[in-house]
Amino acid sequence: MGLLGDELAFGRALTAPEYESVMALGHRKEYPADAPLLTEGDRTGHVVIMLRGWVTVSCATDRGATRLILGLRGPGELLGEMAALDNHPRSATVRALGPTEAAVIGGDAFRRFLATHPRVSGLVIRQLTFRLRSADQERSALASLTVLQRLASRLTELSRVEASGPYTPNAPGPAHAGTVVHLAQDELAATVGATREAVAKALRLLRTQKVVRTGTRMVEILDPALLALLAEGHRE
Repeated sequence: MGLLGDELAFGRALTAPEYESVMALGHRKEYPADAPLLTEGDRTGHVVIMLRGWVTVSCATDRGATRLILGLRGPGELLGEMAALDNHPRSATVRALGPTEAAVIGGDAFRRFLATHPRVSGLVIRQLTFRLRSADQERSALASLTVLQRLASRLTELSRVEASGPYTPNAPGPAHAGTVVHLAQDELAATVGATREAVAKALRLLRTQKVVRTGTRMVEILDPALLALLAEGHRE
């Protein structure tokens, strides 16, 4: 399971001339916190490249208003490429976590650029492949892992990121005791495809075993080693 994108985001994989050429195709746009950059079901075809800030990628579930958070995307990440390439409705909603800036590029211009720049086209294909594999892993986890396992795995991942600095673009380092994940229970539920009630129950168990401590919009990791074992399905 993983919320973060490819280690080498699209924008950082471009050469300097390629980056300048891509940026010249569109315009920069700023978004306030919680604003949608892309909306599920829309038939727009533009792409966005993240320049500053972080966004969530989510999709609707069969539980009505409940949404499943598919990923966190930050600087350098390319978003919206599927709709730009196949002219189908958007498959997910992208929403700003805080003040965000992105380059907005029209679908026609982006497709023409890819047609004349095969190396960049290859980067887009690599990203699509990575995200499809990641989606397959997420579906497998939803089908085969318990809520406790999924929650332990997600907290382990997010605590490693927090230990390296909030949403670092570099490879996350090891988590350590005292690391705090700043998410509410309903947000955690959205990242593991479970109800808030099921996540609350799992957190109670983790608190009882002194694996975590919880507060308002926070989960403090007290025993990262045991949390990692629980993510793998082990029990004391």
